[in-house]
Amino acid sequence: VQLQASGGGLVQAGGSLRLSCAASGSIVSIHSMGWYRQAPGKQRELVTTITRGGRTNYADSVKGRFTISRDSAKNTVWLLMDGLKPEDTAVYYCNAHIAITLFDTGTDYWGKGTLVTVSS
Repeated sequence: VQLQASGGGLVQAGGSLRLSCAASGSIVSIHSMGWYRQAPGKQRELVTTITRGGRTNYADSVKGRFTISRDSAKNTVWLLMDGLKPEDTAVYYCNAHIAITLFDTGTDYWGKGTLVTVSS
């Protein structure tokens, strides 16, 4: 299983970016997908997740600014980030909880990070 993330870059404060992440490989089911981020000198933290059923969860710091969406048929998730702030600067990691067999309860997989830099 591989997660391929893209869409990071440099943006001014108040701007927008969209990240995407596609899962590929021997996938039976994806229970949830989401994004985490790690700023310099800080621990990795949850940004947002979306379940197979479409239920979403957001960190308080991004509520109202970030929107996660998912295409289950394409095993793809997007993160639309609006109103970006300098404190959103971090490496963003795609995460997916994936079952590779019918009886598999699922395992967490991670993509390589994509850097988002927000200038003030």
